[in-house]
Amino acid sequence: MTHPALSTPLTERLGCRYPILQTAMGWVATPQLVAATSNAGAFGFLAGAVIPAEQIEAEILKVKALTDRPFGLNLHMFLPGADHMLDMAIKHGLRAVSYSRSPSAALVSKLKDAGLVCIPTVGAVKHAVAAVKMGADMVTVQGGEGGGHTGNVPTSLLIPQVLDAVKVPVVAAGGFKDGRGLVAALAYGAAGIAMGTRFLMTSDSPVPRATLERYITSELTNIIVSTRVDGAPMRMILNETLGRLEKSGVVGRYWTALKSGLAFRRHTGLGYVEMLKSALANARANKLTLAETLMAANSPMLIQRSMVEGHPSEGVLPSGQVAGLIRDLPSAAEVIERIIAEAETRLDALNPSRRDVAAAE
Repeated sequence: MTHPALSTPLTERLGCRYPILQTAMGWVATPQLVAATSNAGAFGFLAGAVIPAEQIEAEILKVKALTDRPFGLNLHMFLPGADHMLDMAIKHGLRAVSYSRSPSAALVSKLKDAGLVCIPTVGAVKHAVAAVKMGADMVTVQGGEGGGHTGNVPTSLLIPQVLDAVKVPVVAAGGFKDGRGLVAALAYGAAGIAMGTRFLMTSDSPVPRATLERYITSELTNIIVSTRVDGAPMRMILNETLGRLEKSGVVGRYWTALKSGLAFRRHTGLGYVEMLKSALANARANKLTLAETLMAANSPMLIQRSMVEGHPSEGVLPSGQVAGLIRDLPSAAEVIERIIAEAETRLDALNPSRRDVAAAE
Protein backbone atom coordinates (compact mmCIF):
# COMPACT_ATOMS: atom_id res chain seq x y z
CA MET A 1 0.00 0.00 0.00
CA THR A 2 1.38 3.40 -1.03
CA HIS A 3 2.19 5.82 1.79
CA PRO A 4 -0.74 8.28 2.14
CA ALA A 5 1.62 11.26 1.77
CA LEU A 6 2.21 10.16 -1.84
CA SER A 7 -1.43 10.72 -2.72
CA THR A 8 -1.51 14.39 -3.67
CA PRO A 9 -3.53 16.81 -5.85
CA LEU A 10 -1.24 15.78 -8.70
CA THR A 11 -2.19 12.11 -8.50
CA GLU A 12 -5.85 13.00 -7.99
CA ARG A 13 -6.08 15.37 -10.97
CA LEU A 14 -3.95 13.36 -13.39
CA GLY A 15 -5.07 9.87 -12.43
CA CYS A 16 -1.57 8.49 -11.89
CA ARG A 17 -0.46 6.40 -8.92
CA TYR A 18 2.62 8.39 -7.95
CA PRO A 19 3.29 12.17 -7.83
CA ILE A 20 5.98 12.10 -10.51
CA LEU A 21 5.90 13.77 -13.93
CA GLN A 22 8.15 12.86 -16.87
CA THR A 23 8.87 16.10 -18.68
CA ALA A 24 8.47 16.50 -22.44
CA MET A 25 12.07 16.62 -23.61
CA GLY A 26 12.29 17.30 -27.34
CA TRP A 27 13.34 14.22 -29.35
CA VAL A 28 13.46 12.19 -26.09
CA ALA A 29 9.88 12.00 -24.76
CA THR A 30 8.75 9.57 -27.46
CA PRO A 31 5.65 7.35 -27.32
CA GLN A 32 7.78 4.50 -25.95
CA LEU A 33 9.20 6.52 -23.05
CA VAL A 34 5.84 8.15 -22.27
CA ALA A 35 4.10 4.77 -22.17
CA ALA A 36 6.84 3.19 -20.03
CA THR A 37 6.55 6.07 -17.56
CA SER A 38 2.77 5.97 -17.35
CA ASN A 39 2.64 2.17 -17.13
CA ALA A 40 4.93 2.36 -14.10
CA GLY A 41 2.56 4.68 -12.23
CA ALA A 42 4.00 8.11 -13.02
CA PHE A 43 2.66 10.55 -15.63
CA GLY A 44 4.34 11.05 -19.01
CA PHE A 45 4.20 13.96 -21.43
CA LEU A 46 4.67 13.45 -25.17
CA ALA A 47 7.09 16.00 -26.71
CA GLY A 48 4.83 17.61 -29.30
CA ALA A 49 7.09 20.61 -29.81
CA VAL A 50 9.29 18.71 -32.30
CA ILE A 51 6.51 16.71 -33.98
CA PRO A 52 5.03 18.13 -37.20
CA ALA A 53 1.35 18.93 -36.63
CA GLU A 54 0.13 16.46 -39.27
CA GLN A 55 1.91 13.61 -37.44
CA ILE A 56 0.68 14.33 -33.93
CA GLU A 57 -2.40 12.11 -34.09
CA ALA A 58 -0.31 9.12 -35.17
CA GLU A 59 2.11 9.72 -32.28
CA ILE A 60 -0.74 9.99 -29.77
CA LEU A 61 -2.16 6.72 -31.07
CA LYS A 62 1.26 5.07 -30.66
CA VAL A 63 1.20 5.97 -26.97
CA LYS A 64 -2.36 4.69 -26.60
CA ALA A 65 -1.36 1.40 -28.21
CA LEU A 66 1.32 0.94 -25.54
CA THR A 67 -0.60 2.02 -22.42
CA ASP A 68 -4.10 2.45 -21.12
CA ARG A 69 -2.87 4.86 -18.46
CA PRO A 70 -3.35 8.63 -18.68
CA PHE A 71 -0.71 10.83 -20.31
CA GLY A 72 -0.34 14.35 -21.63
CA LEU A 73 0.93 16.46 -24.53
CA ASN A 74 3.46 19.27 -24.47
CA LEU A 75 3.74 21.82 -27.28
CA HIS A 76 4.71 25.37 -28.21
CA MET A 77 1.57 27.44 -28.70
CA PHE A 78 3.24 29.76 -31.23
CA LEU A 79 4.02 27.03 -33.78
CA PRO A 80 1.78 26.68 -36.87
CA GLY A 81 -0.57 23.75 -36.36
CA ALA A 82 -0.79 24.18 -32.58
CA ASP A 83 -4.59 24.47 -32.77
CA HIS A 84 -4.77 21.17 -34.65
CA MET A 85 -2.51 19.49 -32.09
CA LEU A 86 -4.72 20.67 -29.24
CA ASP A 87 -7.80 19.44 -31.08
CA MET A 88 -6.14 16.02 -31.32
CA ALA A 89 -5.40 16.08 -27.58
CA ILE A 90 -9.08 16.78 -26.93
CA LYS A 91 -10.29 14.24 -29.49
CA HIS A 92 -8.24 11.44 -27.96
CA GLY A 93 -9.06 12.24 -24.36
CA LEU A 94 -5.59 13.14 -23.12
CA ARG A 95 -5.48 14.06 -19.45
CA ALA A 96 -3.26 17.16 -19.57
CA VAL A 97 -1.46 19.73 -21.71
CA SER A 98 1.79 21.44 -20.76
CA TYR A 99 3.41 24.50 -22.32
CA SER A 100 6.19 26.94 -21.49
CA ARG A 101 4.21 30.16 -21.70
CA SER A 102 0.48 30.71 -21.28
CA PRO A 103 -1.62 30.88 -24.42
CA SER A 104 -4.74 33.04 -24.49
CA ALA A 105 -7.24 32.75 -21.68
CA ALA A 106 -9.80 31.61 -24.25
CA LEU A 107 -7.61 28.69 -25.32
CA VAL A 108 -6.98 27.66 -21.71
CA SER A 109 -10.72 27.80 -21.13
CA LYS A 110 -11.30 25.60 -24.21
CA LEU A 111 -8.90 22.98 -22.87
CA LYS A 112 -10.36 23.06 -19.37
CA ASP A 113 -13.92 22.79 -20.72
CA ALA A 114 -12.81 19.65 -22.57
CA GLY A 115 -11.52 18.18 -19.30
CA LEU A 116 -7.79 18.65 -19.89
CA VAL A 117 -5.61 19.81 -17.01
CA CYS A 118 -3.47 22.82 -17.97
CA ILE A 119 0.06 22.63 -16.50
CA PRO A 120 2.47 25.30 -17.79
CA THR A 121 6.15 25.12 -16.89
CA VAL A 122 7.63 28.31 -15.44
CA GLY A 123 10.95 29.42 -14.03
CA ALA A 124 10.02 32.55 -12.12
CA VAL A 125 7.43 33.65 -9.59
CA LYS A 126 5.95 36.30 -11.89
CA HIS A 127 5.44 33.74 -14.64
CA ALA A 128 3.68 31.38 -12.23
CA VAL A 129 1.34 34.16 -11.11
CA ALA A 130 0.61 35.13 -14.74
CA ALA A 131 -0.07 31.51 -15.70
CA VAL A 132 -2.53 31.04 -12.86
CA LYS A 133 -4.34 34.27 -13.78
CA MET A 134 -4.63 32.86 -17.30
CA GLY A 135 -6.36 29.79 -15.86
CA ALA A 136 -3.64 27.20 -15.23
CA ASP A 137 -4.82 24.31 -13.04
CA MET A 138 -1.34 23.71 -11.62
CA VAL A 139 2.19 24.84 -12.46
CA THR A 140 5.48 23.02 -12.86
CA VAL A 141 8.21 25.24 -11.42
CA GLN A 142 11.78 24.61 -12.56
CA GLY A 143 14.73 25.87 -10.57
CA GLY A 144 18.11 26.73 -12.02
CA GLU A 145 19.46 23.18 -11.63
CA GLY A 146 17.05 22.01 -14.34
CA GLY A 147 18.11 21.10 -17.85
CA GLY A 148 17.46 23.00 -21.05
CA HIS A 149 16.11 26.52 -20.79
CA THR A 150 16.28 27.52 -17.16
CA GLY A 151 16.42 30.43 -14.75
CA ASN A 152 19.01 31.35 -12.15
CA VAL A 153 17.13 30.76 -8.89
CA PRO A 154 17.82 27.37 -7.19
CA THR A 155 14.86 25.05 -6.79
CA SER A 156 15.08 25.15 -2.99
CA LEU A 157 14.52 28.92 -3.05
CA LEU A 158 12.10 29.17 -5.96
CA ILE A 159 9.54 26.56 -4.88
CA PRO A 160 8.67 28.20 -1.53
CA GLN A 161 8.32 31.58 -3.23
CA VAL A 162 5.88 30.22 -5.80
CA LEU A 163 3.93 28.28 -3.15
CA ASP A 164 3.44 31.54 -1.28
CA ALA A 165 2.34 33.36 -4.45
CA VAL A 166 -0.24 31.01 -6.00
CA LYS A 167 -3.14 28.91 -4.77
CA VAL A 168 -2.93 26.03 -7.24
CA PRO A 169 -0.87 22.83 -6.88
CA VAL A 170 2.83 23.31 -7.59
CA VAL A 171 5.09 20.62 -9.10
CA ALA A 172 8.79 20.98 -8.27
CA ALA A 173 11.39 20.51 -11.02
CA GLY A 174 15.15 20.94 -11.26
CA GLY A 175 17.57 18.65 -9.44
CA PHE A 176 15.35 15.64 -8.69
CA LYS A 177 16.35 12.01 -9.18
CA ASP A 178 15.42 10.02 -6.06
CA GLY A 179 13.03 9.45 -3.17
CA ARG A 180 14.80 11.89 -0.87
CA GLY A 181 14.15 14.64 -3.37
CA LEU A 182 10.50 13.68 -3.68
CA VAL A 183 10.02 13.81 0.10
CA ALA A 184 11.84 17.16 0.26
CA ALA A 185 9.52 18.59 -2.39
CA LEU A 186 6.45 17.32 -0.54
CA ALA A 187 7.81 18.84 2.68
CA TYR A 188 7.99 22.24 0.98
CA GLY A 189 4.33 21.85 0.07
CA ALA A 190 4.68 20.79 -3.56
CA ALA A 191 2.23 18.27 -5.03
CA GLY A 192 5.02 16.21 -6.60
CA ILE A 193 8.14 16.38 -8.73
CA ALA A 194 8.92 16.56 -12.45
CA MET A 195 12.04 14.93 -13.89
CA GLY A 196 13.60 15.06 -17.32
CA THR A 197 17.24 14.05 -17.09
CA ARG A 198 16.56 11.02 -14.87
CA PHE A 199 14.11 9.66 -17.48
CA LEU A 200 16.44 10.56 -20.34
CA MET A 201 19.05 8.40 -18.59
CA THR A 202 17.05 5.14 -18.71
CA SER A 203 16.96 2.07 -20.90
CA ASP A 204 13.56 3.22 -22.22
CA SER A 205 15.09 6.43 -23.55
CA PRO A 206 15.48 6.65 -27.35
CA VAL A 207 18.80 8.49 -26.98
CA PRO A 208 21.65 6.64 -28.75
CA ARG A 209 24.21 4.94 -26.56
CA ALA A 210 27.06 7.18 -27.72
CA THR A 211 25.16 10.21 -26.47
CA LEU A 212 24.09 8.53 -23.23
CA GLU A 213 27.76 7.83 -22.49
CA ARG A 214 28.33 11.58 -22.35
CA TYR A 215 25.61 11.85 -19.71
CA ILE A 216 26.70 9.02 -17.44
CA THR A 217 30.31 10.24 -17.49
CA SER A 218 29.53 13.95 -16.95
CA GLU A 219 30.49 15.79 -13.79
CA LEU A 220 28.53 18.40 -11.87
CA THR A 221 31.02 21.09 -12.80
CA ASN A 222 30.80 20.63 -16.58
CA ILE A 223 27.01 20.96 -16.81
CA ILE A 224 26.83 24.67 -17.38
CA VAL A 225 24.38 27.43 -18.32
CA SER A 226 25.07 29.24 -21.60
CA THR A 227 23.24 31.74 -23.79
CA ARG A 228 25.31 30.94 -26.87
CA VAL A 229 22.93 28.37 -28.40
CA ASP A 230 19.75 30.41 -28.86
CA GLY A 231 20.26 33.55 -26.79
CA ALA A 232 18.36 32.32 -23.74
CA PRO A 233 19.98 30.72 -20.65
CA MET A 234 20.20 26.99 -21.27
CA ARG A 235 21.81 24.30 -19.10
CA MET A 236 23.87 21.75 -21.06
CA ILE A 237 26.80 19.40 -20.77
CA LEU A 238 29.91 21.19 -21.98
CA ASN A 239 30.99 19.42 -25.17
CA GLU A 240 32.85 20.26 -28.37
CA THR A 241 29.97 22.14 -30.02
CA LEU A 242 29.10 24.19 -26.97
CA GLY A 243 32.77 24.95 -26.42
CA ARG A 244 33.03 26.21 -29.99
CA LEU A 245 29.88 28.35 -29.64
CA GLU A 246 31.22 29.81 -26.40
CA LYS A 247 34.31 31.02 -28.29
CA SER A 248 32.66 32.04 -31.57
CA GLY A 249 31.73 35.58 -32.55
CA VAL A 250 28.35 36.97 -33.56
CA VAL A 251 28.77 36.10 -37.24
CA GLY A 252 29.63 32.48 -36.46
CA ARG A 253 26.63 32.06 -34.15
CA TYR A 254 24.25 33.61 -36.70
CA TRP A 255 25.61 31.33 -39.45
CA THR A 256 24.89 28.32 -37.24
CA ALA A 257 21.42 29.71 -36.54
CA LEU A 258 20.68 30.16 -40.26
CA LYS A 259 21.60 26.55 -41.02
CA SER A 260 19.51 25.35 -38.07
CA GLY A 261 16.54 27.46 -39.13
CA LEU A 262 16.55 26.02 -42.64
CA ALA A 263 16.87 22.49 -41.26
CA PHE A 264 13.95 23.09 -38.87
CA ARG A 265 11.84 24.39 -41.76
CA ARG A 266 12.49 21.19 -43.69
CA HIS A 267 11.68 19.04 -40.65
CA THR A 268 8.34 20.74 -39.96
CA GLY A 269 7.39 21.21 -43.61
CA LEU A 270 6.80 24.92 -43.06
CA GLY A 271 6.91 27.40 -45.90
CA TYR A 272 9.13 30.44 -45.58
CA VAL A 273 6.16 32.69 -44.78
CA GLU A 274 4.86 30.28 -42.13
CA MET A 275 8.32 30.04 -40.62
CA LEU A 276 8.58 33.84 -40.42
CA LYS A 277 5.14 34.09 -38.79
CA SER A 278 6.11 31.40 -36.29
CA ALA A 279 9.35 33.20 -35.43
CA LEU A 280 7.51 36.49 -34.90
CA ALA A 281 4.87 34.78 -32.73
CA ASN A 282 7.62 33.20 -30.65
CA ALA A 283 9.34 36.56 -30.27
CA ARG A 284 6.12 38.23 -29.09
CA ALA A 285 5.11 35.42 -26.74
CA ASN A 286 8.51 35.14 -25.10
CA LYS A 287 9.64 38.78 -25.44
CA LEU A 288 12.72 37.79 -27.42
CA THR A 289 15.31 40.17 -28.80
CA LEU A 290 16.12 40.14 -32.51
CA ALA A 291 19.24 38.08 -31.78
CA GLU A 292 17.28 35.52 -29.75
CA THR A 293 14.62 35.31 -32.49
CA LEU A 294 17.25 34.62 -35.15
CA MET A 295 18.89 31.95 -32.99
CA ALA A 296 15.69 30.21 -31.82
CA ALA A 297 15.94 27.30 -34.28
CA ASN A 298 19.40 26.35 -33.02
CA SER A 299 18.10 24.39 -30.03
CA PRO A 300 15.86 21.79 -31.69
CA MET A 301 18.22 21.03 -34.55
CA LEU A 302 21.43 20.88 -32.51
CA ILE A 303 19.62 18.72 -29.96
CA GLN A 304 18.41 16.44 -32.75
CA ARG A 305 22.01 15.93 -33.88
CA SER A 306 22.89 14.49 -30.47
CA MET A 307 19.65 12.88 -29.34
CA VAL A 308 18.43 11.33 -32.58
CA GLU A 309 21.43 11.00 -34.84
CA GLY A 310 23.82 9.94 -32.08
CA HIS A 311 26.61 12.48 -32.64
CA PRO A 312 27.17 13.95 -29.16
CA SER A 313 30.16 16.04 -30.20
CA GLU A 314 28.29 17.69 -33.08
CA GLY A 315 25.10 18.76 -31.31
CA VAL A 316 24.24 20.06 -27.86
CA LEU A 317 23.37 18.07 -24.74
CA PRO A 318 20.63 19.66 -22.61
CA SER A 319 20.93 18.33 -19.09
CA GLY A 320 19.90 18.93 -15.55
CA GLN A 321 22.85 19.33 -13.23
CA VAL A 322 21.73 16.12 -11.55
CA ALA A 323 23.22 14.10 -14.44
CA GLY A 324 26.56 14.55 -12.70
CA LEU A 325 25.30 12.26 -9.93
CA ILE A 326 23.76 9.53 -12.10
CA ARG A 327 25.86 6.59 -13.25
CA ASP A 328 23.35 3.98 -14.41
CA LEU A 329 20.66 3.40 -17.05
CA PRO A 330 17.82 1.44 -15.42
CA SER A 331 14.36 1.16 -16.96
CA ALA A 332 11.82 3.90 -16.30
CA ALA A 333 9.88 1.43 -14.16
CA GLU A 334 12.97 0.69 -12.06
CA VAL A 335 13.61 4.41 -11.56
CA ILE A 336 10.06 4.96 -10.32
CA GLU A 337 10.12 1.86 -8.12
CA ARG A 338 13.37 3.01 -6.48
CA ILE A 339 12.07 6.53 -5.91
CA ILE A 340 8.86 5.37 -4.27
CA ALA A 341 10.62 2.77 -2.08
CA GLU A 342 13.14 5.35 -0.86
CA ALA A 343 10.44 7.98 -0.35
CA GLU A 344 8.37 5.61 1.77
CA THR A 345 11.44 4.73 3.84
CA ARG A 346 12.18 8.39 4.46
CA LEU A 347 8.55 9.19 5.28
CA ASP A 348 8.40 6.32 7.77
CA ALA A 349 11.63 7.50 9.38
CA LEU A 350 10.06 10.93 9.85
CA ASN A 351 7.01 9.36 11.49
CA PRO A 352 8.13 6.45 13.71
CA SER A 353 4.65 5.99 15.19
CA ARG A 354 3.21 5.16 11.77
CA ARG A 355 6.08 2.73 11.12
CA ASP A 356 5.40 0.93 14.40
CA VAL A 357 1.67 0.69 13.60
CA ALA A 358 2.44 -0.70 10.16
CA ALA A 359 4.79 -3.29 11.69
CA ALA A 360 2.13 -4.33 14.19
CA GLU A 361 -0.38 -4.85 11.40
